[in-house]
Amino acid sequence: MDIAAVYHRPDSEMAYLGANGVFEIRLKVKHDDVAKVELLYGDPYGTKVNEKDAGAWEHEAVMMERAFITKTHDYFVARVTLPLHRLQYAFKLTDKAGDQWLYDDRKFVPATAENMLALTCFRMPYLHEIDRIDPPEWVKETVWYQIFPERFANGDLTNDPAGTLPWGSAEPTRQNFFGGDLQGIIDHLDYLQELGITGLYLCPIFTAHSNHKYDTIDYFTIDSHFGDKKTFKCLVDEAHKRGMKVMLDAVFNHLGDFSMQWQDVIEHGQESRFASWFHINEFPVSYTKTDNDEFARDLTYEVFANTPHMPKLNTASREVQNYLHEIASYWIKQFNIDAWRLDVANEIDHHFWRHFYSLTHHLKPDFYVLGEVWHNAQSWVNQHEFDGAMNYPFTETLSDGIVAKKISLSEMASRLNEQLMLYRMPTNQVMLNSMDTHDTARLLTLCQGDKDLAKLTLTLMFLQMGSPCIYYGTEVGMAGGNDPACRACMVWDKEEQDQKMLAFMKALIKLRKDQQPVLSYGGYAWQVDDTAQVVKLTRKKDATKLCAVFNLGEKPYAVAPIGKTLLEQNFADGKLEKNGFVIFE
Repeated sequence: MDIAAVYHRPDSEMAYLGANGVFEIRLKVKHDDVAKVELLYGDPYGTKVNEKDAGAWEHEAVMMERAFITKTHDYFVARVTLPLHRLQYAFKLTDKAGDQWLYDDRKFVPATAENMLALTCFRMPYLHEIDRIDPPEWVKETVWYQIFPERFANGDLTNDPAGTLPWGSAEPTRQNFFGGDLQGIIDHLDYLQELGITGLYLCPIFTAHSNHKYDTIDYFTIDSHFGDKKTFKCLVDEAHKRGMKVMLDAVFNHLGDFSMQWQDVIEHGQESRFASWFHINEFPVSYTKTDNDEFARDLTYEVFANTPHMPKLNTASREVQNYLHEIASYWIKQFNIDAWRLDVANEIDHHFWRHFYSLTHHLKPDFYVLGEVWHNAQSWVNQHEFDGAMNYPFTETLSDGIVAKKISLSEMASRLNEQLMLYRMPTNQVMLNSMDTHDTARLLTLCQGDKDLAKLTLTLMFLQMGSPCIYYGTEVGMAGGNDPACRACMVWDKEEQDQKMLAFMKALIKLRKDQQPVLSYGGYAWQVDDTAQVVKLTRKKDATKLCAVFNLGEKPYAVAPIGKTLLEQNFADGKLEKNGFVIFE
């Protein structure tokens, strides 16, 4: 046994309190190196009058399940219920040769009777309910729809900005406008309800200079080209009537350079009352322009990326904290929004986010806080800062395996399992999963126009743990490259929409909603044949079991029906053709 590969960390995603008093414990070992693992657990104090009384530690033993397998490691999992809110535990491992070992908080030793008496167990001294990671239940049941407001629908021609182009008459750029607004979203809520959407994720709607609105001027006003607060209140109320939640996008990492605060810094320099609101290295603030308006050199202040138009906020400033917290509260109190999506969230200090999370959940206990983190998000989701994160590592892994074919299918399955083991299961259940967003090329373009491949990819995404999100227009076959090409006007002409794609997405969303319990809570079993290019995924919870088979190969693949067919593509006479799939219940 490779002792160096055996790993456990208490009070983390490897040992945590779940719902209904269930405590989950994980152990990481080298792949295919351990035959079985027993969890030894019990009360630290036992039932003896004196814990130093002679005799073995009073404990129970339960066999751990090898639940998640990767290319390099196996993860054994056990779930136990405790009569008291305290726990100590150790592991008894049996290797392939039959030798047994004990692993505790301080050592790894042979499993002898003497060593059993000398255990120094891992401890969870007291399990506080207030420390439990407990994201809102409704997110697990939600199918999101991401809307870039300027490009979704023009419902009010009277608020169009100067120079607005006819809808869809030109390629999208970072400067042009087509008149999309909040009324346009309201006008199409019935369409979204029929599609099966239960959550609206809106890119920024606050006053800003650009068409994307990530350069905020005033967080307390709706951009006049999108409408006003009365219109927004109508949107929230009408969405709620249809069973849809509303998530707003906030940019607290930086302000736009047209904001009152930054303009005051430009005018008054070091004497500005807002000078401490930003990270300024030298006064007066300045930069050297380049041919790219979004890229500057010789900046004397810190910004998002390299754009001079987005000066970075100093969230360590108490004034800035109070200002941003007031914004967060305002839209919850006044308009009853259900969630904040936080842009560039990984570039803001943890101290700020802990207060932000506490504030929002105090106002609305089932509020959802979603952080934009393109990498491992453990530092935020494990500390009551975010409920979930935009699951870009998941997206990239799925895309690399299915769409771009940069990695083998077995490597893809391995990475997806590894990704799940980064977080507590309640967190995995509310991560936001998507295949494309306003920041990436659209899925159909990545699939080089192959709609069968796009449908297969979306289906595999919808079968994963997490909250699925569709980028507007995906359901009608919209394509588009990287920003700004991915931000084209929504296609509303039915003659130009792919109605087969739309019908498929309705069926996929219905499947997700019908099977939500097993897809949110069920276990995983992957079977991959890299030679045939076939992936089999089984999701199981209690008596419910879903089996899905995906053929990425060039040759037909025989599949024997094993239950009711829930959804299929390119499947007939027991054979899956290329880019075919079938899901059985």
